[in-house]
Order: sequence, then C-alpha cells, then structure tokens
Amino acid sequence: MTRDPRIGAVLIGRNEGARLVRSLASVASIPRVVYVDSGSTDGSVAAARAAGVDVVELDLRTPFTAARARDAGVARLRQGTLPDLIQFIDGDCELQTGWIAAAKKAFQEDETLGVVTGWRFELHPDASIYNAICNVEWHRPAGPIKTCGGDMMVRASAYQKIGGFNPRVIAAEDDDLCLRIGAAGWKLVRLPLPMTRHDAAMTSFAQWWRRAVRAGHGYAQVGALHPSHFRRERARVFAWGLLLPLVTLFGMLVSGWSLALGLALYALSWLRSLRGLQREGLGLSCAARQAFFLTLSKFPNLQGMLTYYWRAIRDREMRIIEYK
Repeated sequence: MTRDPRIGAVLIGRNEGARLVRSLASVASIPRVVYVDSGSTDGSVAAARAAGVDVVELDLRTPFTAARARDAGVARLRQGTLPDLIQFIDGDCELQTGWIAAAKKAFQEDETLGVVTGWRFELHPDASIYNAICNVEWHRPAGPIKTCGGDMMVRASAYQKIGGFNPRVIAAEDDDLCLRIGAAGWKLVRLPLPMTRHDAAMTSFAQWWRRAVRAGHGYAQVGALHPSHFRRERARVFAWGLLLPLVTLFGMLVSGWSLALGLALYALSWLRSLRGLQREGLGLSCAARQAFFLTLSKFPNLQGMLTYYWRAIRDREMRIIEYK
C-alpha cells in the first residue's frame, strides 16, 4: 500500500445517548463515517444525522447483533468507493488522538497485516468495581495477536475475502472474525498505543451478571465454530461452575467435610486470581475484589453457555444479551 490509504469508519450503537455524541465527535476527522443503529429510542439516530454522518437503521424484524450492524455499515460503505481500511468502533467508545495515523502507518509498512488494534481504556474506571474490572480486561500485551475486541482497524480486502462478520454470533463476534482473517493468511497485531476510551457505565451487580452471561454465550458459540478457541475458558466454566458444585453437593450426602473442601477450593481459586491481578499491577484491595468477581463469574458464564446450547439444540434464533 504505497499510496495514502482511504479510511472509512463504521460506528454501531443502541441507546448510547451522550456516549454516542462523544463517539461521533471523536471520528469527525475520518472522511467517511457510517453509523448503524439497532433500534434506539433515545434520539441516537437524530444525533448521528445532526453530526453529518451516514445513518443505517436496522430492520426491527430481524434480531439485532453487533456483527449484523457492522456488516450493514460496511455494506453502506460499499455503495461508494470502499475505503482501503475500515475503523470499527462501538458507540460507547471515543477514538483517541493519533490512533488513526499510527494504525494507517502500520498497514502501510506491512502488506500482510489484516487487523490492527490498540489499547482500550475505561473512561471512569473508579466509578464502580465493574468498570474497574473492564479496565483490567481491556489491557492486553502488545504485539502479534490472534483475536481482539470490536474496536479495530481492518484491511478491507481481508474483510471481503473472509465474508465479513457472522451475523448469527451474538457475543465474541470479533473473535470469530479475527480467527477467520488469521486463517486466511493475514497477520493481526496490537500496537502499544491508546486506541479508544470506553464508557461501560456499569453500576450494578445485575449488569455485571448479564455481561458475564453474554461472555459465556460467546465462549460456547464461538467455540462451536472454532473448537480450539476458548477451550480453556469453557473447561474452567464447567469445572468451577458445574462439576465442583455437583461433586460438593453429592459429597455432602457422605460427609459434611465435602462442603468445607469445596469452599476451600474456591478460596484457592480466588487466591490464584488475586496474585495474578497483583502481578498486573493492581493494589491488594482492588485485586481482592476483582478476584472475587472472577471466581464468581463461572456461574453466569455457565448460564450463558447453557443458553447457547439450548438455543442451538432447538434451532432458535441467537438473540443479543444486553447489560446496559
């Protein structure tokens, strides 16, 4: 890519309110921006049109998914001259200054790159323990990667080669896309640079639970498409969320010590997570709280996995699981 590549952006959202306004402002310098709305009722469509971007409103009769929204955005970009590079961004995120130039340079320097991503940070990590959990989740090592989250810049030719997103995948659809791009021979990389600021706006335990349910659904659905991916996560969920509770309950029929042993094993799991989070730089108090939620997350993860399996067995539509 010797010439200056053309860049377009696909921004997706549903009832993001003020977050969408900030997101739209952050992509204002990108020549072509498409906003895809998934049935918002809060004025998001009007806000996007006021910002001067192209707007696609998804048909309400078909189940919404982020994958479907992103594909619809690319389809609208194709109605003109398809850009060489496509920046995907969620409506609760703000693109950071300097990111576009850095990502574009990476693509120009390596013709084999299919995906370039960076670091996402939480806008208000101290607002709640749940936001703090997200902030830790987002920060992953830079360098070659196999998958990344939905905020990423993708080479349009790579996207077209693999057929874009799978609209039936309701969670971890970005993992699925990245795995197929990698399988097609393209490289993926995370630059050690800030890419987006995310506003999780999670303030309740119920929101956190639903988000963890959605993650479990992603483990199962993407795992069904790519058996080696999320294998460790699925094994942990079954071991800690299903097998250990069952063994403990049945063991209690024989000995009361089974309950104590089961609780001790969960305590050891918590301690292992605590030490891992401390190695990542978290203080003792914050690490202890996050380790508790990591240990607990196996139960909503299991709920999400079983939800996928039940839907798949009955050949039901894969509907999104929202936490906001």
